Amino acid sequence: QVQLVESGGGLVQPGETRLLSCAASGFQFDTYGVGWFRQSPGKAREAISGITVSGRSKYYADSVKGRFIVDRDNRDSVAYLQLNSVNVEDTAVYYCAAGPQRDNWPSFSSWGDEAQYTYWGRGTQVTVGS
Repeated sequence: QVQLVESGGGLVQPGETRLLSCAASGFQFDTYGVGWFRQSPGKAREAISGITVSGRSKYYADSVKGRFIVDRDNRDSVAYLQLNSVNVEDTAVYYCAAGPQRDNWPSFSSWGDEAQYTYWGRGTQVTVGS
């Protein structure tokens, strides 16, 4: 059974750090690119980060660039998203997704394309507030 399970969400103080994890099972994780998305109430889902199988290429939306860090551990089939210097605009449900890596995907221009992702987690809520 294919699963992507996000964890690590919760209430975070402004300016603090939170590490989100995405545990994968039921498919060959080390052949899939991984993306992170988020959705705030009343807004469309937003692609915020992506990472290739090797981890050498990492992509970020402008809204999180310089603050969030994506990584993965293929041995343990886990992807990570570290949220640094969070602010209230980062309040959202955070989702991880995985799509089979090909020669031309993920790339700088296409990593955020939701249609490329085959498997999705159910999300973890991050709320930034005091």
